[in-house]
Order: sequence, then structure tokens, then C-alpha cells
Amino acid sequence: MNINLDPSRDDLPLMANTSHILVKHYVLDLDVNFESQIIEGTIVLFFDSGNKFRKKSSSTEETCRPESNEACKFRMLEPCHISVTNTRTFSSKMGYNDFAICGKGEKDTSGKDGNHDNWKLASEISSSKYCCDTGNHGSEDFLLVLDCCDLSVLKVEEVDVAAVPGIEKFTRSPKLTVVSELRNQIVRELVTLPADRWREQLDCYARCSQAPGCGELLFDTDTWSLQIRKTGAQTAPDFPHAIRILYRTKPQGRSVTWTSDQSGRPCVYTMGSPINNRALFPCQEPPVAMSTWQATVRAAASFVVLMSGENSAKPTQLQEGYSSWHYYVTMPMPASTLTIAVGSWTEMKPETYSSNDLAAERRSFSPSEADFRCVGVCGHVEYPCRFQNASAATQEIIPHRVFAPVCLKHTCQETLLRLIPPCLSAAHSVLGTHPFSRLDVLIVPANFPSLGMASPHIVFLSQSTLTGRSHLCGTRLCHEIAHSWFGLAIGARDWTEEWLSEGFATHLEDVFWAKAQQLAPSEAQEQQELRAVLRWRRLQDEVRNSPEEMQVLRPNKEKTGHVSDSGSSLIKHGLNPEKVFMQVHYLKGYFLLRFLARKLGDDTYFSFLRKFVHTFHGQLILSQDFLQMLLENIPEEKRLELSVESIFRDWLESSGIPQPLQTERQAGAECVLVRQVGVEVAKWNRMNRRPRKRKRKEKEVLEKLLPDQLVLLLEHLLEQKTLNPRTLRSLERTYHLPQQDAEP
Repeated sequence: MNINLDPSRDDLPLMANTSHILVKHYVLDLDVNFESQIIEGTIVLFFDSGNKFRKKSSSTEETCRPESNEACKFRMLEPCHISVTNTRTFSSKMGYNDFAICGKGEKDTSGKDGNHDNWKLASEISSSKYCCDTGNHGSEDFLLVLDCCDLSVLKVEEVDVAAVPGIEKFTRSPKLTVVSELRNQIVRELVTLPADRWREQLDCYARCSQAPGCGELLFDTDTWSLQIRKTGAQTAPDFPHAIRILYRTKPQGRSVTWTSDQSGRPCVYTMGSPINNRALFPCQEPPVAMSTWQATVRAAASFVVLMSGENSAKPTQLQEGYSSWHYYVTMPMPASTLTIAVGSWTEMKPETYSSNDLAAERRSFSPSEADFRCVGVCGHVEYPCRFQNASAATQEIIPHRVFAPVCLKHTCQETLLRLIPPCLSAAHSVLGTHPFSRLDVLIVPANFPSLGMASPHIVFLSQSTLTGRSHLCGTRLCHEIAHSWFGLAIGARDWTEEWLSEGFATHLEDVFWAKAQQLAPSEAQEQQELRAVLRWRRLQDEVRNSPEEMQVLRPNKEKTGHVSDSGSSLIKHGLNPEKVFMQVHYLKGYFLLRFLARKLGDDTYFSFLRKFVHTFHGQLILSQDFLQMLLENIPEEKRLELSVESIFRDWLESSGIPQPLQTERQAGAECVLVRQVGVEVAKWNRMNRRPRKRKRKEKEVLEKLLPDQLVLLLEHLLEQKTLNPRTLRSLERTYHLPQQDAEP
């Protein structure tokens, strides 16, 4: 299973055999050690292997073929004696009464999914080098495969959940005499508890995670995976349904970043790595492995632990200057969406707002109540869903907190804090029920590689968004809030269809931001046209300067969403270093959605979008799910010869500029804001050509520009062959460039 990627190969393997067995819940119990730059502890995985995982593979042979007597090497370590942080000496166990559940369990989903185009390699990933059966149809032991990278796995053991006091209520068949079957039945009953028993379920998970081990399991690791088996367990239903893994991260692990914040204090955070969370904890990375989680994280008392969780966790003080933090999630989501950040963050409290502030907590942008009514039963797996909660449906502004290094306190209060309420309210007015019940916003360290990142219940923002006026901060905040619906509550079943997340967020950020500013419709349209011009220029640049194969939004075409029989797959271009800097999925996705909205009319389009959110929240989708529902829900006269096939052909499965977009941009008239920029560009060009000494009467009168107009002006001026130093100095003085948003 050791996949040595060819330097010319840039696909990311997803190794987990999710077609055979699924993780339903993770319990993490971790210590954060800043001296060694290691996170260490245990993770307990609770599995389900229902009938859907018992079918025999028909197309891909996955029984391993021994290459030699040494073909299958598994380890069972001697009892481990590892050095751990001091916190473990007093609090490594979390008892029945210690697990605190705060707040209500009501949340949403997210997701993305991977696919592959090299079927031979995908098959090899899951099977060909091991003499152990990764499914349940061979004669050898069942092999559990987890995604894992840059981790030191020290021990794997089965958890004796049957030893937990009171757990016998989960045994349907008291006559069971095989202890392993009894344990698995307990877990099967636990993972299928109804949603209204979520508190009891979390409590049972916590107690079971502290149960003693009942036998070490054989395991091995390679570059991309952790493989585990139990001697004699030949099928997935026979495999232990609760296992504990003792492990530690590595300082250079690619899922986490150890650094210093803007005040010079140490911190660590997950960074949205291309390899996702597999270097933070062993997991099933394919999005179909939708799971819940709970975590206990210990660190020195001077640190604040933020994490994807429904509760606004507060620290529990421990001995010797350490604190413990507890988070939980009751909405199943892919493991890749979990985020953690530990640092000396300070919570930024808002100062008193005046009635004339940009946002007022009770401002209502809401359309008719009928838009928010959930019709029928939700289509997702059962969990405490906010879309079925009447009070959640009318909650425009969810509870939120802001954290940052103390040195940024004034800037956050001046810029960020006052923007969050109107942006949340604007999003609610467009899409309805907030999928998540709360939001933390963290200003991450200066080495954060992008402007923002959204995860369940938490958003990371770059310090760059705090400079200048509120425009960049507001638009970026709206973009990340939009991901609550598209990217998290509704996720892509195939990760190559990134446009389903980024295209929607880019399109919605303009709509949210216009409403947050309370712009008149004509003014909102002008600003959106201006931003479309900027994005058109960026898309043209990207198409000219990137490989054609990376410009396609649906690269796997008819195989989109397919995986091997084991569930393993490859993410096309997932490890390509160029991909990090590309915006094609943002831009082409944005222009497709803008094209559809203009064809249908905003009222029709956004009415449909609210219906789509209610139908698909908590689920994973492919492009055709969105497009088919769109076409089915609009009058025939408004379809205007649109079809799923034509959209695939023109927009999603071709490189370069889509022809409908090319036609639209060529025929479109410039908006007023763009024409104003053209006038100012002409003035600066004249000034740039003039000799140093000129008469006073020749002085140009320059107009004040909006932030996006300034960006467009500078782009035009940079296209000039030369700009003399005098012009550059004048530009800096005229527009106060050092004080502007980071984009100019």
C-alpha cells in the first residue's frame, strides 16, 4: 500500500475503505505541547457496518495476492512507555460526570468528495499489496484502512464497551454469549440512537471511550494510510466496532501549523492543508464518511482552544496551570471539516454601538415566512436539525464571538465586530435558516496562506482583511459565511467539483454584502457589475497562464462521484502545488451562477436557491443534483433552451472561457462605475506623459473612487509601458494607498 507518487503525478489518494465500514463518531482526548510542537493522545472510533457494507465486490478484485511470505507485516507493540505532557498526570481520564455538554445540539453538514481517474492505481491503493481482505468476501482477516499521514501511531486496541456500567440497555439480545458480538451490538445500538436522544448519546460515547482495552490489534502504516486488523475477524461486521488509537503528531505534519501570532506568542492551527486532517488524527477522509465528534483538549492555562463545535466551550481549570476544553458536534460531517486552533487568543468584546451603526441586532431583511418553512421530512440522516426548529428559522443573527491576538484588539473593534451582525442577517435574508447555531471568528497568524477559511462553527480570517476600510473585511466575511450553506451544510460528493462550494460562495458574497450595506437595488447592481469586470479580468489571466487540464470544473466527467469497490479514490490534481493559487473554480463557478440568475431573473433564482437549501442541507451533492432541480423548478418559458447537458458541455467539462460567457462579455455595456474608472485612467495617463514642469491650470481634478474602482484603476495603469516615479508618488498620496484594503 505504500504509494510513492511520481513527481509528474499530482493526485491525492483517499485510502479509507468506506464501502465496507464507516466511522460514525470520533472521541478525541488530546494534549497540546508547545515545547515539543506535538499533539498527542488517543482517538476512539465508533463504527457502523450495516447491510449496505456487506455486498460482495463484483468488478474489482480486492483479495490480496501474497507476493512473498513477507507480504503482510503487521505490528503489535509491547506496552508503550511514552513521555507525555504533565497534563496527562492528572486529567487524562474523562469520567461520566466530567463530560460537560453546553447548549443545544442542532447543526448542519458539509462536505466534499474525492474521485479518481486512474482505476488501476485506485484498485492498487486498496488491495493488491496485502494478503488481507479489505472487504468481507475473502478467506483472510478483514483489513480496516484509515487515511493517515505524518503521524506516529503507538498502539491500537479494541475497546471493551461492555464494561461500561449501565450500558447493558443497548443489548437487544441478552442471550448473546460471544463477547465480541455483544460489544459490536452495543455500538450498533449507540450509533443509531434517535436525534432527540443526542445528549444521552454523547454521554455514552464519552463513557465508552474511557472503557478499558480488551486486546491489542495488529496494525501497520505507510505513506498515506493506517491499516488495522484483528486475527480471526474476517468480515467488517466481525471487526471491533470501537477501537482506540494512541498516537502523536509530528512537528512538520502537514495538517497543522506551529507558529507565533502577531504578538509573538506560540500558537497552532489547522490550515486547510491539501491532505486535510489525516496528519492531525487517523480518520476516514472520503466525504461519504459523515461522522460526528467530541473532543477534550488540554493545554497550558494561558492558551485558548477553539474548535469546530456546537458549544461555546469554556475552560475547566486543572492542576499545575493547565486547562481542559470540551467540544462536540451532533451533525454528521466529513472529518476533513474539523478545525482546531490553540493560542493566546483574546476574545474581543464589542463596544456600545450607536443606532446608526451599519448593523443593528434586530434588523430584519427576511422575506416571507413561507420561504423558510421546511416542507416534509429532511432528506439527510437523522440528527438535531435546525431546519426543523421554528425558532432557528427566524434567527437572523446567531451568537458569535471574535478572537485575536491582543495587539489587534482595537482594529477588530473598529472593523470586524460591527460587520458580523449585518452580514449574518443579510445571509439569513437570502437563504433562510442558519445551518449552524453559533460562530467563532479568529484572526489567524500572519503566515495563514489565504484571506479566509470556513469550518463548522468557526471562521479563520487573515489579518489582511482588517486593513483599510471595511470593504475587504465585509466581502470576505460574507464569502466565508456563505460556506455555511455551500461547502458545509451542502457539500460536494466529489471533491473535484470544487465549484459547488467556491463558485456559490463567490456569487453569494456580492449579494450578502449589498444587503449588509443596505444598498438600493440600482446601487447594488452597479457594484456587482463592477466586481464582475474585475473577476472577468482575473479569469482571462488565469486561463492564459494555467494548464488547460486544471481549468475544467468537472474533470472526471461521467465518472464524477465514482469510487473503487472499497471506497478508495484519487483526487485529481489534489497535490498539485499550482492548485493552491488558482481561482478557476471560484471564477468560472461564479460566472455560471451569475449567468443562470440573469437568465431566470433574481427573484426566480433566489426563490429556487432557498428551496434547494431546504431540500439538500445535510447531504452531499453532484453538479447534476443542482442543475436538474433548477431546471425542474422553473417555468418552461424561462429555461431558454438550457439543459444539464449543455451546461456540462459549455461550462463544466471544457477548459478556457465558456462560450456563453465570452458572448455575454463582448455584448455587455459598461456600467457607470466602470466608465468612471476609464475617465480617471485617462487623466493619470495624461499626467504620466507630461513633463515635470507644467502650468498650474493644467492640473487634473481627480474623483474619489470606491475600493473596487481603485483596484480596477491600478490594474489599468499597470498595463502601461512605464509609470514614472512622480506618478507613483502622486498615486500613493492621492489614494492613501498604505491605508487601503489589502487588495489594491
